[in-house]
Amino acid sequence: MSGRRTLTAILSIVTIGVALSVGVGRAVAGDVTEDQIVKALVPVKPVLTRGLSVGPQADPEAIAAEGRFVNTIRNRTTRSLSNTEREEIATIVKDKPNIDLEITFDYNSADISAKSLPAVQALGRALTNPDLKGSTFLVAGHTDAAGGDAFNQDLSERRADSIKRYLMSKFNIAGPDLVTVGYGKTKLKNPNDPLAEENRRVQVVNMENKTTASK
Repeated sequence: MSGRRTLTAILSIVTIGVALSVGVGRAVAGDVTEDQIVKALVPVKPVLTRGLSVGPQADPEAIAAEGRFVNTIRNRTTRSLSNTEREEIATIVKDKPNIDLEITFDYNSADISAKSLPAVQALGRALTNPDLKGSTFLVAGHTDAAGGDAFNQDLSERRADSIKRYLMSKFNIAGPDLVTVGYGKTKLKNPNDPLAEENRRVQVVNMENKTTASK
């Protein structure tokens, strides 16, 4: 087991992304562009046709409640979130716009590897694009199933925080616009293979677009 954990740590790769109703493929670090990220994170607007319904209408009260909750966590630290709050965040973001990126970190740390910087820089440029103005983005850390619960929870939080710090310092993105949360190994992307590298990921989600919501 110790050998497997060591190998897992050496190969540790995290992925930025979430599940959408329409999925997108993962992009290898370094080959993703700002335009691809922007297109994946821009909320999809319903196509309206005269006299025709476009499907179930969102509950205004539910939308308002979601907005109030997002506002309560926008200035919170990663470690301050309760299990209940983390689960509520997971529920809110499950159908939000996303893109998957493979980002590697240095061995047993939250330091972004040099080879992954181009992808993180593309993400930073995308999040400052005018098409995403007014959005609040979730940065959520996940690990695979190797190791203990406490270790993985801490690692997932530190890696989410690492992405946030980089985006704030290099792209002047406001801290309240980047919500961070750690899930450790509790939400495996591939539960059939708990040690799969796709489980080692950081999710970035467009949680709320204040510009479009106000229209």
